[in-house]
Amino acid sequence: MVDNFGRKSLPWGATGGSQMLDRATKIKIHDLMVKTRCTEETAISMNKQGEGFFWIGGAGEEAFGVSLGLQIRKGQGPAYDYLHLHYRGAPIAMAMGTEPIDQIRQMRATATDRYSGGRQFVEHFAIPEWNIVPVTPTIETQYLMAPGTAHVQRRFGGEGITVVTGGDAGTAEGDFHCCLNWASRPGEELPLLIIVTHNRFGISTPSSQVQASNELNRQAEPFGIRNSIHDGNDVEAIWAALEEAIAYIRKERKPYCLQANVSRIFGHSSATGANRVPEVDCITAFEDKLIKDGIMTRTEVDAVWKKWKEHLKECLAQVRQEPLPDGADIWRHVFAEPATV
Repeated sequence: MVDNFGRKSLPWGATGGSQMLDRATKIKIHDLMVKTRCTEETAISMNKQGEGFFWIGGAGEEAFGVSLGLQIRKGQGPAYDYLHLHYRGAPIAMAMGTEPIDQIRQMRATATDRYSGGRQFVEHFAIPEWNIVPVTPTIETQYLMAPGTAHVQRRFGGEGITVVTGGDAGTAEGDFHCCLNWASRPGEELPLLIIVTHNRFGISTPSSQVQASNELNRQAEPFGIRNSIHDGNDVEAIWAALEEAIAYIRKERKPYCLQANVSRIFGHSSATGANRVPEVDCITAFEDKLIKDGIMTRTEVDAVWKKWKEHLKECLAQVRQEPLPDGADIWRHVFAEPATV
């Protein structure tokens, strides 16, 4: 399998890959990928029409994100998986069960925004009942936070793991290396999946000007952490890679560093225009394969797009009628709620 850098993906272990995904799972993955992309495109349109202040998201990472989200053990507390996501985690959250209307609410910053009450950027999730730790706009601080929940899980036992995601630019920061160090201390190894999504840019700076190697996962080698690199645009390849990495961590209770090479379909964010760029589109590639393999027809594929585009129109119409935050509530949820008498 050839990745974004024109190179064959490196093997991810000696135990072999996954069984082929069945037809129903492939159709479900496609539906979730399109659902996520339509939500992203609606948010971008809102920003360009002045209905949302700022857009940033995971368009181009749907193959990787949906594959990860469907393999998460969702719940609350250390028996389940914790997620420390960065601001391109929408495909992961969508596969876990979030709905488009909640992202549209956050994009418009309405008081009905379930994640922050209209006080945070879009796709900055905070879902305590699913162990999704609040996302912050600061670059890569989640790498330093993730060992905390993984440490709790090491003491708790069971099979729950912590998952942290971040981009390639963040691997040049100290937080990433602190994460590798804390995850690998002899005798105190942590059940932590450390993911680097490599899209070849840090905001507007090409990675070639920052990192000497594209194999950023290999930074884990001096720490003794098992690691691998994969084509994040290939649904079956990244599903199998994640499946094996997660199984290893659940069983061995040790960290794993996985790099997924992905695309950045609409650039960095609305700050760079959020215009379509000519990169590999994981959805188009997956659809071509589904049609070639006789799993879906072009008519069925088009129907999925139509379904979600119509749904997003309904979501936007509803959200436009919902209230914005009240200035009197600005101090709510900052430290503690005021006492009532």
